[in-house]
Amino acid sequence: MAGRLKLRRGLVVSAQPLEVEVEGERRRAWADEALLGEMREGDEVVVNTSALDLSLGSGGFDVVHVNLTRGLEGGGDGDAHVMKLNYTSLQHPVHPVERPNSWFETHDIGAKGTTRLASVAVLPLHGHLAPAAWAAAQAAPGLRVGYVQTGGGALPGSFSRDVKLLRQRKLLAGHVTTAPSHGGEHESLSTVGALDAAATDLDWDAILIGPGPGIIGSDTAFGHGGMTALDNAHAALSLNLPTLISPRLSSSDPRPRHQGLSHHTRTVLQLLLAQVTVAIPEEEPEIAAALEPFDHHLEQVPVDLKGYAAANLPASTMGRSLQDDPLFFAAALASGTHLARVAR
Repeated sequence: MAGRLKLRRGLVVSAQPLEVEVEGERRRAWADEALLGEMREGDEVVVNTSALDLSLGSGGFDVVHVNLTRGLEGGGDGDAHVMKLNYTSLQHPVHPVERPNSWFETHDIGAKGTTRLASVAVLPLHGHLAPAAWAAAQAAPGLRVGYVQTGGGALPGSFSRDVKLLRQRKLLAGHVTTAPSHGGEHESLSTVGALDAAATDLDWDAILIGPGPGIIGSDTAFGHGGMTALDNAHAALSLNLPTLISPRLSSSDPRPRHQGLSHHTRTVLQLLLAQVTVAIPEEEPEIAAALEPFDHHLEQVPVDLKGYAAANLPASTMGRSLQDDPLFFAAALASGTHLARVAR
């Protein structure tokens, strides 16, 4: 049974960075200003305190639920009427990016040619996004690579600093958030719809798809955000798109289940209903051997760890740097490089 929301009244005591005083304690906070509006010092707010009270490492801050001072004045603009986060207190209207139903009245769903064959790399977690996008750009300058953000991690698209940086550096051609994720440049209600739109109307050559930051986990076989990769791969395969799995690898994760080839990726590869390609860095015989039992196509790809380290892009994962855990980043670089090769 789900626990009740842990909501508390607070007062904004700092806007940059956002801090809220709750019951006399000054606490870190985050607000999705795209939904809630601007936060100013002195504003009375309601915050969800669950994550910080539980001392969660990836969610160690309060989340603003509503701004009582100025947030009740917004909304109601525009003609959008399709809801995201429907039947929750955060439901809001969007314009879906999916193609209109009228298009399918004259086209056979699933027929060859209905979707442009943009290549897809399925990411196991958000930390793969920046190195994969950078590697794709190095391998094929001018390639239009976009990002589809799904569930499995943080849901607000605005929460990702990596996406903002990659868009500024022109390493991403766009950002679609698919339900339950929201707040991207484009909104979709289904993963299949997001991939279809990315390959057609948005004219992307290649697609990186995966969860937002802060992947969720429960220390169970299937109860973690890594399972989103299974759904994302099946969505891509259903549209006959060339599909690549970016494996979660680690040379120094303290948890045995994530060392080498993570159990997240092992589970996805075991449960997939069709064959995909798995790209790994060259000269990793132990990883190649770990992948042999799975009936998928293996590609061993050279990677440029030094080049990525000098690119001034995100280079840490759960407190470990690129130097601490080179295999983690090498996996993403291999996937981005191979994605570009397939898409050219």
